[in-house]
Amino acid sequence: MANLGDLERAVMNALWSVDTPTSANDLRDKLTASRGDGTAPAITTVLTVLSRLEHKGFVQRERGARPHLYSAALSRESHVAELMHEVLESSTDRSAALAHFVGSVDESEAETLRRLLAARTQ
Repeated sequence: MANLGDLERAVMNALWSVDTPTSANDLRDKLTASRGDGTAPAITTVLTVLSRLEHKGFVQRERGARPHLYSAALSRESHVAELMHEVLESSTDRSAALAHFVGSVDESEAETLRRLLAARTQ
């Protein structure tokens, strides 16, 4: 899965923050609000980013509606998990990479990992 640029990440964060498909104009408003300085990206820029994200498989577009409505094709958690897999696959020593990762998590995260691994083996 391709890494996301800054604006692509901002668009995905906006899509992940809503529960229903949304229009490019509504996404533009969310992006403007999240910037804090009141500047707004051009609607053509938002549409271009949405088109690229759709091509990459991150976004789904409802074509029958006008305006088109957009939604995330995968959850934020799925995206993060895929990124983790990509990084792990790039390692020449997966066991060492996993050991380093496990050694860096806090006790709460370690407990979550133990619980999830136990449930997987049952």
